[in-house]
Amino acid sequence: MLQQFDERNRDLVVNVAGRLTHRDEAAVSPFDSVVQGGDAVWEGLRLYQGRIFALDEHLDRLRRSAQALAFAEVPSDEEIVEEIRRTLAANAMTDGVHVRLTLTRGVKVTSGMDPRLNQSGPTLIVLAEFKPPVYDAGGITLVTSSVRRPTPDVLDPKIHSNNLLNSILAKVEANVAGADDALMLDSRGHIAETNATHLFFVVDGVLCTSTTAACPEGITRSTVLRLAADAGIPYEVGDFSLPQLYSASEAFVTGTMGELTPVLVVDGRRIGDGEPGLVTRRLAADYAALTATSGTPVV
Repeated sequence: MLQQFDERNRDLVVNVAGRLTHRDEAAVSPFDSVVQGGDAVWEGLRLYQGRIFALDEHLDRLRRSAQALAFAEVPSDEEIVEEIRRTLAANAMTDGVHVRLTLTRGVKVTSGMDPRLNQSGPTLIVLAEFKPPVYDAGGITLVTSSVRRPTPDVLDPKIHSNNLLNSILAKVEANVAGADDALMLDSRGHIAETNATHLFFVVDGVLCTSTTAACPEGITRSTVLRLAADAGIPYEVGDFSLPQLYSASEAFVTGTMGELTPVLVVDGRRIGDGEPGLVTRRLAADYAALTATSGTPVV
């Protein structure tokens, strides 16, 4: 699975610190914290028919992450939403759009990791692209990576930061193995998530997913758990091992970039009958219905 260039994005207008410029001319200072040390937080948003789904939840997580990193300043939600609106308007975007929202600690007076060198306030970057869900709706394959998800005492996953090398290294292994994505375990060998999404699977009629001890508190993950409860689907959040996944009747991954995507094979083992399962199809349909009827108007 490799994302392809969308010709509609050739002349994108990108928003960096309130400046709207062509994608080829957009610039981030080499003194910016995101360049100096990946010192930034981010969110992925999706635009459905003029509305961004779960925008308040995403902005809450962005703010919590920035506060955890001791950012001296964080723009108000109103300021951030206004920059999103300006960016979407500049690109005449109304639907089928993914928005990458990045908030860095800002530009430093000189290079170095000390946050006291940041004296000009944060940098907000709004990158909106025409982008449908990135995974094959028919299903994907996973391979377990040797790279582990860190525990909170190493790097707390509740901080949604731009430090993504852990995920990138896992993705490299998946590419080499010919899989679509990498399944990542925590330090104890329990399932955490993939390099980019949360994992759900069904065992004996119960929908299972890992705790957030070693993975972010996903917005789509939380939505799926609510949809499961509404549909009367029993679920369990806990610690699960690979053998439990291998024997599952079905599995799927969740995320803003890909919504709900079936998992057909893990480590060469077919999951269930190798087709999208009933629970997967039900929750995917419920999720599509929810995103089609809710969200914050921004267009």
